[in-house]
Amino acid sequence: MEYKNILIETSENIAVLTVNRPDQLNALNTETIAELSSAFKALEVDYNVKAIIVTGSGTKAFIAGADIKEFYQFNSEQGKKLSAMGHKTLFNLVENLRKPVIGAINGFALGGGLELAMSCHFRLASDNAKLGLPEVTLGVIPGYGGTQRLAQLVGKGRAMEMVLSAKMITAEAALISGLVNYVTTQED
Repeated sequence: MEYKNILIETSENIAVLTVNRPDQLNALNTETIAELSSAFKALEVDYNVKAIIVTGSGTKAFIAGADIKEFYQFNSEQGKKLSAMGHKTLFNLVENLRKPVIGAINGFALGGGLELAMSCHFRLASDNAKLGLPEVTLGVIPGYGGTQRLAQLVGKGRAMEMVLSAKMITAEAALISGLVNYVTTQED
């Protein structure tokens, strides 16, 4: 299948799924969410694929959240609909995939990007990664299940701090808190 916003490379039974919107810091829009959902479903039934790595193109961002240009004028009903659609078609799908999904976090993993990473079965972060849920500064909450997944990974107190403060944390802080499993250099 041909995709506009993602790339898929398969080698030695591992599929690397790359969000490829570097000019938008790989931000998620409706089209990209649909493409990711389609790709994950296809890779899940591909008997040659034993594991999936999801990452972002370029060196600046894994996924820097939702594409605000797409939804900044949404009313509350449209926002709820977008959140429910993404939650059901992508984030829950990834979390419940029968094949292991590894989030390879390079650069910014913010908002929906961090929520996608948290949906993965485990996460690796480059030493330049910055992780956070800054959407509260826009008057919205993490809408793709991020509040629940974050609390499961780092505990309620740390999750409340991250959500309510909107502060970004470093890869090392994410490792210490249990948000990521490993930290490596960006080259590795």
